[in-house]
Amino acid sequence: MDAGSIETGSMDTGEAIDRAMGALVGAALGDALGMPTQLLSPARIAELYGPVEEFVAPAADHPVSKGLAAGTVTDDTEQALLLGRILVASGDGFDHTRWVKALLDWEREVKARGSYDLLGPSTKRAIDAINDGVPAEEAGRSGDTNGAAMRIAPVGIMMPLEPLNVLVAKVAETCRATHNTSIAIASAAAVAAAVSCGVAGGDWRAASDRAVVAARQGAALGHWVTGGDIAARIDWARGLVRGKAVTDGIRLIVDLVGTGVASQESVPAAFAVLEIAGGDPWQAAVISANLGGDTDTIGAIAAGMAGACTGFSRLPREHVARLKGLDMEQVRALAADLVAARMAKRGSAKDAAA
Repeated sequence: MDAGSIETGSMDTGEAIDRAMGALVGAALGDALGMPTQLLSPARIAELYGPVEEFVAPAADHPVSKGLAAGTVTDDTEQALLLGRILVASGDGFDHTRWVKALLDWEREVKARGSYDLLGPSTKRAIDAINDGVPAEEAGRSGDTNGAAMRIAPVGIMMPLEPLNVLVAKVAETCRATHNTSIAIASAAAVAAAVSCGVAGGDWRAASDRAVVAARQGAALGHWVTGGDIAARIDWARGLVRGKAVTDGIRLIVDLVGTGVASQESVPAAFAVLEIAGGDPWQAAVISANLGGDTDTIGAIAAGMAGACTGFSRLPREHVARLKGLDMEQVRALAADLVAARMAKRGSAKDAAA
C-alpha cells in the first residue's frame, strides 16, 4: 500500500475506531507486560522471571514497580489517555494551559500513590520547573527523552496522515511544556505518524516508512539539541534486525540500538521491535519486555503502533481481559471522540480543496 495515499481510502468510522482502540489498548499491553522488567538488565529479567511471555508481578525489591499487580498499566498509558482527553476538550486548537494543569494534577495523584519515581526524567524536570514558577513554554526546552513519544498516540489517532506537516505541527504543540526539543519532537512525530497511518488503514511497513518522513520534519522544530538523527536511526534500526530471528534481533537491539530512556535509543528500538514482530502487537510487547532497560515504554510504543495497524479486534482477548488500571469503556469513548475529530478534519480538508 502506498503510504502517501492511504488517507484518501474508504476507511469507515467503525474500522477507524477499532484501529484507534488497537493503538490505545495495544500500548497498554506493552506497558503492562514491561512494567515488572523496566530498568532491569536482560540477565536479571531472565533470572527473576525467565522469558516474560505473560503478565507477571514485579519482584518484591523492584526499584519502581514493587507492589503492583501483574498486568497493571503505568504512566505510559495514563499520560496517553490524559493527553487524549485534553486533545478532545481543546477542539481545533490545543489548550496548553489545560494540559499543564492536567499534568500537574496527575503528578500530585501519582505522588499520592507513592509512584513519583515512575515519572520520566524530562516530564519530572519540567513539572518541577513549572511548580517553581518557570513559564510552561520554557519548561520543556531541555526535554529530550522518550516521554513525548510514549504518550503521543492520541495525536496520531486524531490527526489525518496528510498533510503530514499539519500532523507534525500538532505533535510539536503538545510537546511544548515538557519535550520542546528537536529530538523529542522528531521521535514523537515518528510514532504519531505511524499510528495515524495505521488508523487510516495502513499496514505496519507503510506506518514505519511514514514515520521516517515525519521524524525528518519534526527534527526541524523545537529547541535544537545534540544527538543522533531520529529518522536515520529508525531506518537503520529497522534494517539492522530485518529477517533476523527473535533472539538475534533482541541481541542486536540491546547491544547496538540501546534500550535507555534517551529518545535516540528507545524510539528506534521500538521500530526495530515492530520489525522483528512482523507487526504483531502481542509479540511486540513480549519482545520489548525481555529487552531490559525502558521496557514498558518501548513496549507501549511498539505494541501501540502495531495495534493501530491491526485493530482492537485482533488483539489477544485473554491478555486484554487481564489488564489492570484501564477502564475499557472510557478508552472506547476516547477512541470514538478522537476518530470523530479526525473525520471532521478530513472533511474540512476536502472542503478546502474543492
